Amino acid sequence: MSAPIPFGLWEAFMTCNCTADRKPSAKNWAATWIGILTGFAFLGGLLFVTTTTNASSADAAATTEEPATVLVRLETTKGSIDIELNREKAPISVDNFLKYIDDGHYDGTIFHRVMPNFMIQGGGFDETMSQKPVREGIKNEWENGLSNVRGSIAMARLGRQPDSGTAQFFINVADNGFLDQPRDGAGYAVFGKVVEGMDVVDAIVSVPTTRKGPHQNVPVDNIVIKKALRLAEKDAEQSDG
Repeated sequence: MSAPIPFGLWEAFMTCNCTADRKPSAKNWAATWIGILTGFAFLGGLLFVTTTTNASSADAAATTEEPATVLVRLETTKGSIDIELNREKAPISVDNFLKYIDDGHYDGTIFHRVMPNFMIQGGGFDETMSQKPVREGIKNEWENGLSNVRGSIAMARLGRQPDSGTAQFFINVADNGFLDQPRDGAGYAVFGKVVEGMDVVDAIVSVPTTRKGPHQNVPVDNIVIKKALRLAEKDAEQSDG
């Protein structure tokens, strides 16, 4: 919608009603120029306010933009594991993981499957080996350029069902590049990496295991995720210090 003509300009155009047989007086010319200058001053102020408002809106949008990476911590009975989630490469997987963290889903769950030279898996069962309720599966982001190398965290899922990943995840303790390959139509989507606490991961994968019901490679003694939480960078630095 166009802005209305400022009163000063409108008045100037109206008062400058000159014809060939009627010359404007000096008084009329003075009034005309005062009106014009007043109008331009108004337009300049309007332009400044509009520009400032647009700049403020852009600054606000930049401030609320989500960061490319997010730090989280898994506090376990073996120690803490700090993980950097890659929202830029795996936005769906990261947002899914964060929702489960914010909902408190992982608190009290266990690492129910640990396999030396392979990975540790958790996020789905409580200490009684009862499976926790989850949301629907998400899109598999396995083609995001991230690889299943040592220290990476990836989405667990059902075989031959690429988009069945929900809350369960695994942390690679070795370079498992074969998991990047679409053996059943898709690979396994990596969405972050361990940045602190890989020694805790190695301790977990080394514990004695047994069979519990239909589940193999279950730690004899429960390894519990006591708390999963988002972690600000300054909190991580203080913890390291």
